[in-house]
Amino acid sequence: MKSAAKTLDNIVIIKRRRKLAPSKIVQNLCLDKGYDFQEIEYEAIKRGYVPHIRHRGEESLLAMTKKHNHYPARRWVVERTNSWHNRFRKLFVRYEKKSENYLELVYFACCIIVYRRTILG
Repeated sequence: MKSAAKTLDNIVIIKRRRKLAPSKIVQNLCLDKGYDFQEIEYEAIKRGYVPHIRHRGEESLLAMTKKHNHYPARRWVVERTNSWHNRFRKLFVRYEKKSENYLELVYFACCIIVYRRTILG
């Protein structure tokens, strides 16, 4: 639970904000059932987020969407990208000692992934 608060404090990207009133700025935060604790919800609210936390025992989103015949939102972009990077053995094992060389290999792998996805289909 402590790492969730640290993660919220160390967000690097610029948050998308929607204004309700001149003094109120709303930022949504979607979390899964693993974050279903009162402390985490309190910490998210304290940092200016509106938490959307699925509670234990709720029906899954996939089961709900199959009933209504529409597709759920795409999620887990980071996990998918890490899976694509793990297909490159030099990135998965990390043979390089210098971080600059490893970073260049990550860039090269990203170029190959984009090439395969756009040009080759």
